[in-house]
Order: sequence, then C-alpha cells, then structure tokens
Amino acid sequence: MMKKKSAVWTSLVILLCLNVQAMAQALISVQQNTIQASPLLVTYSKTTNLLFPYAIKSVDKGSKDVLVQVAKGVENLLQVKAAKQGFSETNLTVVTADGKLYSYVLNYSDQPPVLNIKVGSNKNYPGTDALFTYRSDNEARVYDITEQLSTKMPIMKNIKTYDYDLDFTVDGIYIKDDKLYFQFGLTNNSNIDYNVDALRLFIVDKKKSKRTASQEIELQPIEQVGNAEIIRGKSHQNFVITLSKFTIPDKKFLSIRLMEQGGGRHLQLKVENKHILASSKIE
Repeated sequence: MMKKKSAVWTSLVILLCLNVQAMAQALISVQQNTIQASPLLVTYSKTTNLLFPYAIKSVDKGSKDVLVQVAKGVENLLQVKAAKQGFSETNLTVVTADGKLYSYVLNYSDQPPVLNIKVGSNKNYPGTDALFTYRSDNEARVYDITEQLSTKMPIMKNIKTYDYDLDFTVDGIYIKDDKLYFQFGLTNNSNIDYNVDALRLFIVDKKKSKRTASQEIELQPIEQVGNAEIIRGKSHQNFVITLSKFTIPDKKFLSIRLMEQGGGRHLQLKVENKHILASSKIE
C-alpha cells in the first residue's frame, strides 16, 4: 500500500515538474518573440525624420497629440512632429514592405538630440536613402501628364453644375495610351470654405426602374493632382484625376459626385459616352 502511494506521489511530482518546465519554455519563447520599443524624442517646432529601409505600408500613432505623415513622393520616409507641447508619453507603430514591425515610445523634448534617423539599410539599394514613389517610367509619365494638365486652360464648357454658390465643371477630357485624364474646375463664390469629404465616380443607369435594382459601378482613380481638399471662400481651384480608359454603355452615364465634409453642399456632374469619345489626344 505504501509503495502504491509513493508511486502516485512520484508521478504527481514528475507531472508537476514537467508542467513547470513547459510553462518556463513557453515564457522564454514569448520573451524571445517580444519586439522592444525604441525611445524617440520629438518636438513642436521641428520635424523628426525616420528613414526606413523599405516602403512604409502602415502607420499607427497612440495619440492625436503627435502628427505623422509619409513624405510626399518618398515612400520610406516618415515625418514625426508634436502637435502639442509637453504631450504625455505615447507610442508609434510602423510596418514596412518587407514585413517588419517597428515600435517606438514617444516623449516630448524642446531640443531633441537627433532629428534624422536611418533605420537599417535596403539590400536591393545599398547606397540609397530615399525610395521614390514613382520609380517606374510608366508611373512617372502618368504623374507628369496629370500635373501638366492641372494648369492647362479649359477646353470644354458644356459639362457643369452650379449650386450653393459653387461652380463645378469638367474643363477637359484627355486620352493617352490606356489612360483618361479628367480636368476639373471648382469655384467657390460664397464666403464659406468648402471642405471636400470625397470625390467619387460611378457608372449609373440613366433611368431607374421600380421593378429592377439599379446598379452602380464605382471607378477608382489611378492618380490625382491639385487641390481637391479645401476650396476657400471666393477662390478657384483646378485638379486632375487619371482613370484607366473606359467607355459608357447605352442607357448609362458617368456620375461624378463631390461631397462636402460635415455639410450638405453636395454636387454632381453627368458625363455621357459622347464626351468620352470626344476626348482630346495628348501627343
């Protein structure tokens, strides 16, 4: 009987030791997979630049007291700045195209000792710092054409709408290769700024039947150049969007909708297939 009890106790002790060992190994494994956060000091009057080895795919900040943005045209440069002096400690998380996650603990400093930080190096571009967004010839060409058209004089006058003291017009439609370029003009004749919430484009039915559900197909712009974010009172802005070439089926039209942020001054332009077919060729 004593031998049986002893064997049971021995088994329990061995089992307990095994469980403790397994828990210890699991804890070590968790510790080994932990990504340590790096300290980062930022200030209100200067910008801190973080240069990553690969393109930035995701950014998350822990507080609205910190401003972050990916530098325009440079896909691996993150700019960080304090939106408030003396903000409370917060964090910043960045994920890059090579699948790596970078974590930072942010604190405020009137005089950060370092403003420009290079994080590692890119094996494919060992001697390069900045990775430009428009690296391919085709992407650069589309961007250049879009930018040039944003300052071009209007060539169309028949696609327009006027409401709420706002003039919204299609000033030109252009074609080159497999891209369509739409040039817009927006004039704010009121004293109230127009903050754009969204500019969206849909292929829709001309007539909606009560018996059949209407179908809307949204088109996604490839590129956009010009101010389409805020149109100040008593001012005019031009902007251009680029789309993959398309034509419009019979009994449908292109609906271009401009919606005001936090307001009700929504505008719509209607473009028909004849306007697309009459687009001007870019040499």
